[in-house]
Amino acid sequence: MAAGTLETLEAKAQHLSTALRGLPSLLVAYSGGVDSAYLAYAAHRALGERMLAVTALSPSYSARDRQQAEACVRQLGLPHEFIETRELDNPAYRANRPDRCYFCKDELFDQLDRLAASRGFAAVAYGVNLDDQGDWRPGQRAAREHRVLTPLLDAGLTKAEIRELARRAGIAVWDRPASACLASRIAYGIEVTPERLRVIEKGEEALRAFGFRQFRVRHHGMLVRLEIAPDELPRALSPEMAQRFVAIFKSLGFHFVTLDLEGYRQGALNTFRTAE
Repeated sequence: MAAGTLETLEAKAQHLSTALRGLPSLLVAYSGGVDSAYLAYAAHRALGERMLAVTALSPSYSARDRQQAEACVRQLGLPHEFIETRELDNPAYRANRPDRCYFCKDELFDQLDRLAASRGFAAVAYGVNLDDQGDWRPGQRAAREHRVLTPLLDAGLTKAEIRELARRAGIAVWDRPASACLASRIAYGIEVTPERLRVIEKGEEALRAFGFRQFRVRHHGMLVRLEIAPDELPRALSPEMAQRFVAIFKSLGFHFVTLDLEGYRQGALNTFRTAE
């Protein structure tokens, strides 16, 4: 890393540390991904036992994500708790319009606000970063409405910079691929149900068992669209792998099994988003 770039990164890290030390106490919304893991790590260094990392459990949060979140907490020695959220009880969330994420985050932050009030925590924060400002993310509106703090964003940290800081800190998930909730795989307009979420989870576990690292199983009703990272596509395109895909996903109830030739990219379902 160039000297100027290193100085900038260190300045941003110092800005983050100073801001966190200025808080009386803090709840951190912790999913187990690199952004929330680094935020929780930095908050713990700044505040000690006056911070608590909190992970929300629901049918849209995979068992694998839970296992990785628990492993990272143990590695870092973070104060941590699980809570349950009930976004699936909300018809507006299940309807899966382009603003679905708003209702999910509204439920999450409502639960965290209640927990903070009952435990005497001064504020709630989450791991949004500078790069997250360039995509359709209605959950950020819920965060603003709940006055959730955004320390990584306020420090001007990008995803790549957070990964580098996490790597330097020895955080095991520093290079973990992005992992949004399972509901983000369901095409807009198709109802979010526990059954569909379980099908997606099983499909992604199958792809992982085949040795793929970065991918998404996109649910389009009778059709499944597999997104696999461009550098992994050659193996996915083999006739033998195609037969495996067909066997797995037809057994999960899909009528048509497709492989997206553009490969994996974040926010791909937003291509199908219509104006509200």
